[in-house]
This record gives sequence, structure tokens and C-alpha cells, in this order.
Amino acid sequence: MMTKPVAIGIMCKTPIPGASKTRLSPPLSAAECAEISACFIRDLAKTIDELSLSADVVPYAVYTPKGSEESLRRLLPDSFRLALQCDGGFGVRLLQGTIDLLNDGNSGAILVNSDSPTLPKAVLRQAVDAVASGDNVTLSPAVDGGYTLIGLSKPHARLFEDIPWSTSEVYRLTLERAREIGLPAKIVHGWYDVDDKASLKMLEDELSGKRLDFMAQDVAGASAPATRKFIRQWRLASEMLAR
Repeated sequence: MMTKPVAIGIMCKTPIPGASKTRLSPPLSAAECAEISACFIRDLAKTIDELSLSADVVPYAVYTPKGSEESLRRLLPDSFRLALQCDGGFGVRLLQGTIDLLNDGNSGAILVNSDSPTLPKAVLRQAVDAVASGDNVTLSPAVDGGYTLIGLSKPHARLFEDIPWSTSEVYRLTLERAREIGLPAKIVHGWYDVDDKASLKMLEDELSGKRLDFMAQDVAGASAPATRKFIRQWRLASEMLAR
């Protein structure tokens, strides 16, 4: 069994109007896209911080751009460490982020996208246990064909090679790469990313109390208080403008 902690890092870009969550505009304005991105980071960080109180977990923000540390810090609990993303494509940054977290004294590294504010603590707990069980790739499949998180106890560059990022093939091809190199895959419960108008509607439905089709009966989404407040205020403002 592993005795060192497992790192959980949020792969994030410090929110900046005009450069954050641009696929959510419309219906959101550029300023609102940055605001909801900040809410997503706050809520996911809160869930990871809560998990770190009961599990051997070290929270990180694996962030970009350099120089935005002060702004990002305001969104994070004090438990979070910062790790700057390297330059390069997304696969390069995922691999190097994994290496950086492992080199920081952790036995495993889980990288989570920053677009899943309601990602359940139970899913993260499953991922930590899976990564701690040995040399494997741990994945939470996303509804759109990607993955919400990836976890490793050793870096495996092949997992990130020749992947058409931001497509519906990401999860399938990652499993294919794992099979190529003989790496076991541990699959934890899937979730969804909020990155376009359709997935924003999924988020609204979930926060209104609806159970989404992919959800298991025994896995409930995190409360996401910052995101919930943003959605409520945005909806009220939209209704007032429509009158």
C-alpha cells in the first residue's frame, strides 16, 4: 500500500473576461463567463479540500497563466498548493502536470478538469483509492466522450499521445493507449463537463433538483454553492430583462 499522499490537481486557467469559458457565450457575456469559471473553481476546490480532511490527499491548482497567482489564490482554500502548467499542447501539459505532482512527494496524481463544479466527493474518493491500488490509469468518463479526471501513480507518456483533445474520442482513445502499453484501467463513476450551452442546461437542471440520466442512484452531485448562487442571480437578471 502507498504511504505517501495522493495529489488532486485542478487543471485550470485563472478566469479572465474574454479568455474564459468562451463557448458559453452566448448565452453568457464575457464577464459572466469569467465569473462562472471562478465559481466552478471555487466549488471544485471546496470539494477537494473537504476530501483532504478525511483522506491522505494534497490539493493543488495546476494553473496558467504565470503571474495570475494572486487572483487564483482568492478562489482557493488555504490547503491548496500551486503548480504552474508548462507550455505546449494539452496532452503535454497533462503529462507534465502528472510528473510535477509525483515529483512533489506524492504517491499518485489525479488531474481534474475545472468544468465540473458538482463533481461528487465520492467520485474523487473512488479515484484516490484506485490510484493508490497500484500502477494503473484511473479515469472518470465524461458524458461528452472525454474524461473528467485522470489518475496515475507513474507517468505514462503514451496515454497522452495522438489524442484529438476536445473531441468525443478522448476517453475511447485513452483506453486504447492503455491497452497498447498493457496498463490496467480503473474506471470510476462518470460525470459531465460544463463547456457549452447544452451542458450549461444540464447544470441548471441538476441544480434545480433533477436527476440526470447518467447519474447512479447512490451518487449525488456536490452542492456547488458558488455556482448555484451565480445561476440563480443570472436567471433572475435574465427574467427581468425579458419583461
